[in-house]
Amino acid sequence: MRNCNAYFKTFCRISNSMQRTFEMEEVLDLIVNSAAQAMDAKASSLFLKNGNGDLFLPVAQTGLSDAYVHAAPEKAQALTRDILKQGGYLAVKDATSDPRTEHHAAKLSEGIASILVVPVIAEEKAIGTLSLYTAEPRDFEKLDIEFLSALADQGGMAIQKARFIARKKNNAELLLSITEDLNSSLDIKHILHIMSSEIAEAFNVKGTSVRLMDEEKKELKLVSSYGLSESYLNKGPVSAETLSHSLSNTMMRINNHDDKAIDYLDEKKREGIATILNLPITVKEEIIGILRVYCGEERNFSEDALTLLSSLARLGGLAIMNASMYLQLQQDKENLEKEIWSHRSWF
Repeated sequence: MRNCNAYFKTFCRISNSMQRTFEMEEVLDLIVNSAAQAMDAKASSLFLKNGNGDLFLPVAQTGLSDAYVHAAPEKAQALTRDILKQGGYLAVKDATSDPRTEHHAAKLSEGIASILVVPVIAEEKAIGTLSLYTAEPRDFEKLDIEFLSALADQGGMAIQKARFIARKKNNAELLLSITEDLNSSLDIKHILHIMSSEIAEAFNVKGTSVRLMDEEKKELKLVSSYGLSESYLNKGPVSAETLSHSLSNTMMRINNHDDKAIDYLDEKKREGIATILNLPITVKEEIIGILRVYCGEERNFSEDALTLLSSLARLGGLAIMNASMYLQLQQDKENLEKEIWSHRSWF
C-alpha cells in the first residue's frame, strides 16, 4: 500500500511520461505497466472499444498470460456499463468466487486473488476499462480507487492524443498517396478506379461509386464502382435531381424511412447498406458528379475524414478534367493531321 504523498509523486511522474509519448503502443504499455508498478500488483490489463463496434478488446497487458487476457473480451462492454452504474469502479476481494466475476477457475489458475476495475474515459465517453490484479487478497481503499481512476483518466487523454496524431499522420500519407496516383495518369479509367477502389479500401467501407453528369439525359451516369453487387448497380438510373442533395457533403441513414433524398430504398437495404455519404465532385465550383461512399453499418465520419474525402473528391474532379482535356487534345491532333494530309493530296 502507498500513502497519498507516494501516489501523488508517482502520478506526476507518470503524467509527465504520458505527455512526452505520442506513439499509441508506447502509451498503452505505459498505462498498464504504471498501474501494476505503482500499486504493487501482480498484473494489469487495458481493454478499449473496437472502433464503431460493441466489443471491448484487450490492447495491452502486463503480468497475465495470453490465454487469460483473451478469454472473453465481449464481457468488457457489459462490465463497463455496470461499473459506471455502481459509482465508477468495481472492487472484488475474492475474484475466484465473487458472483460479479466470471471464469473463477481461470482466475485461480492464473494466480489472481483480487481485482479492481475502473472505466477509461475520454471526451465524457467510456472508451475502455483498466483492470488491476493482485496475487494476494486485498481490500482496496478509497485512495487506491482514486489513484487508478485518475491514472485511467490520464490514460484516456493520452490515448485520444495518440489517436489524433496517428490519424493526422495517416490522413496526410493517404492524401499524398492518392494524389500521386491521380496525378500519375491521364487514363480516365485508371483515375476512376483510383477514386473508387483506393478510397473504399483506405476508409474501410463497404463500397463506393462514382457517377458523372450526363447533360443530355439529365442523369448521373455510373462510371466506376467498388464493392457493390451487379444487381444493385443495375437497379436503375439516378436522376440529376440528386445533385441538389449533394451541393455539400450529406449523410443518409438507410433506416430513416422519411428521408426523401434516399432513392431505391429497398434495393439499398437488400444490398446491406446502412449509411451513405454523398460527396460532390467539382471542377471550378461546378458539380460534375457524385462520389458515394457506402457503409454496411451506421457510421459517423469524423470531421477529419469528411475533410479528407471532400479533398479527394475535388482532386478526382481535377484529374478527370485533365484526362478529358488530354483526350480532347489527342482528338484535335488526329483531326488536324487528317486535315493536313487531305490538303497535301491536292498537290
